[in-house]
Amino acid sequence: MQRGIVISDEQRVNDRIRVSEVRLIGFSGEQIGIVQTQAALAMAEEIGLDLVEISPDAKPPVCKIMDFGKYKYEIAQKAREARQNQTHIVVKEIRFGLKIEPHDYETKKAHIERFLKGGDKVKVTVQFKGREQTRPEMGYRLLMKLAEEITEFGFVEFAPKKEGKSMTMVLGPVLKKSQGSKKPAAKAAPQEDLVEEVQN
Repeated sequence: MQRGIVISDEQRVNDRIRVSEVRLIGFSGEQIGIVQTQAALAMAEEIGLDLVEISPDAKPPVCKIMDFGKYKYEIAQKAREARQNQTHIVVKEIRFGLKIEPHDYETKKAHIERFLKGGDKVKVTVQFKGREQTRPEMGYRLLMKLAEEITEFGFVEFAPKKEGKSMTMVLGPVLKKSQGSKKPAAKAAPQEDLVEEVQN
């Protein structure tokens, strides 16, 4: 039995519970009712377990008899599993020249399709050189041509935008990484995007 351990500012355990009476839930989940806190502590101590406050805002607070050590272990396990199941969203980056040769265009488009099929996002950048900077509409047309050709695998997540000497567009995958696996996976919040530049 562990005394004087606090899970948080709201949740108290054993002799940290200072109210005079509590609504008690037994170890097996049975509703015991309102009892004096000292009596609840004695009941928990008698079977070698802990009295844990689970609803401090109730009147009176709700407490449960449980194995506090096991409870903490299970919470830690769930937190570890949640971290392991988190999806890392990777953003690949492909760069085009405005006057890219057809062969190079097809090669880079194939890379983009492969990334999208793998569930990754792709940031496509068109770089303007010299007087090309006065013709941003050509970069826009190139990016939208690409977007139309890869609709089977991806969609435009962020439309083409001029940024200094370049124009960028972000493509998102139609098939998410979690959908590509045959095994069911727990839903988890994605982590921060990781940008990976692809050298071609």
